[in-house]
Amino acid sequence: MRLNFDEINKIIDKFNQSSVRELEINDGEFHLHLSKNENSPEAAVQPAQQPVQANEPATKAEASSKNPVSGSSQIVAPMVGTVYLQPEPGAKPYVESGKMVHAGDVVCVIEAMKMLTEVKSNVTGQVKNILVENEDLVEYDQPLFEIEEK
Repeated sequence: MRLNFDEINKIIDKFNQSSVRELEINDGEFHLHLSKNENSPEAAVQPAQQPVQANEPATKAEASSKNPVSGSSQIVAPMVGTVYLQPEPGAKPYVESGKMVHAGDVVCVIEAMKMLTEVKSNVTGQVKNILVENEDLVEYDQPLFEIEEK
């Protein structure tokens, strides 16, 4: 089964509007698990090799970091969606290559299902590379920024 992003969003919307507490679809190639139960992990959408996470309504998310090279980290997308590198069109970007960021600084916003989620740095350092363009569609766990830790 191959679902595109819009079809997955429709399934999630219908699930959120229904009284169903948990939904799981698995055909071997595609796995979708949604849950409204408090003791379950957050709702997740997972193709076979690359997990995709769909958060229930949330307004902020902490980005995780990976260490591609000693002394540097990557800020990765906490969810699937459209990335915005500036607060509004024509505004100054949240971060720029070569500039310092501190742990807790907002580095971008990801929009999914009409909800904006702030992505924050969890490290302090200098932005070495911005790995996405404004308004790119990003995948769960996709690297967004490379930070040289200070």
